[in-house]
Amino acid sequence: MGKVVAILGATGVVGQQMMECLEERSFPVDRLVPLASARSAGRTLRFAGEDVEVVEARPEAFEGVDVVLGAAGDATARELLPAAVERGCVCVDNSHAFRMDPDVPLVIPEINPEDVSWHKGIVSNPNCATIIGCVPLWPLHELGGVRRLVVSTYQAASGAGKPGLDELDRELACVVAGEEVGESAPFQYQLASNLIPQIGSFDEVGYSSEEMKFQNEGRKIMHLPELRVNCTCVRVPVRRSHSESITAEFERPVSVEQAREALAAAPGVRLVDDPAASRYPMPLETSDQDLVYVGRVRRDISAPDGASSLTFWCCGDQIRKGAATNAVQIAELLL
Repeated sequence: MGKVVAILGATGVVGQQMMECLEERSFPVDRLVPLASARSAGRTLRFAGEDVEVVEARPEAFEGVDVVLGAAGDATARELLPAAVERGCVCVDNSHAFRMDPDVPLVIPEINPEDVSWHKGIVSNPNCATIIGCVPLWPLHELGGVRRLVVSTYQAASGAGKPGLDELDRELACVVAGEEVGESAPFQYQLASNLIPQIGSFDEVGYSSEEMKFQNEGRKIMHLPELRVNCTCVRVPVRRSHSESITAEFERPVSVEQAREALAAAPGVRLVDDPAASRYPMPLETSDQDLVYVGRVRRDISAPDGASSLTFWCCGDQIRKGAATNAVQIAELLL
């Protein structure tokens, strides 16, 4: 009962990770079809102990495919995934192209797995920072009913794909050698030894496109149309794994003890919260694995008297749970 699985954007960082996740999770792949641009067609990738040839991503390439995992950009997704659906494929897309389409489910399996049931051929994978923040937020919402968030994200170079990782490595080498860094594409400025408080373009009131995703996508995933989020997204000189500081305001009282207990029992979460021993989540220990680590759980001392508000810190691998693993988990739900 194996499936023919295509990966659109198979040669990129997320596409490569999707292949690893399919193997690790024993997804029933009868045949893998790696799809990429014409310049990558013909090269081989290793999957399940065999070399698999990369095929040019064209509508005809989806013939006979059961499941498509999308790891390409918005334009490519808009162009090719509807053609895949026309050919009978079910697509799990990691791009932003369809996330806010009311006819497309936006799914984090630990939160809203039932939403895959109403797909019309495409299921969207949320933004990486949204996934990493919402996975630990959900059990707290079930306790107290979240209504407002203040979020700061510290997003690794991996969020900009392979070009971002390569650029950070190059810049770090320049800094160590005492050389000028020069142009820093795909980043707006030098990232090594620096922080950049911009990810995406700014709107008319000064919020970046990345910052609005947490509110807009969070509302859809958690079925909370009135959720309010004030988010600041910062690119940091870390190779892999995003970190987030989140203050959540609830409708009902939630104690620190209740929050820790809920987080410790929540799927997809690991509680690492021992202030006395200086134990808390960090990017180094959360990279290359699939859990969201949570710690620094504490009462919000700035909240008005009588208000219920908590602050916590979380870290998760952007390439895995923030992208590839979540997509493969969605595909598992579709099975």
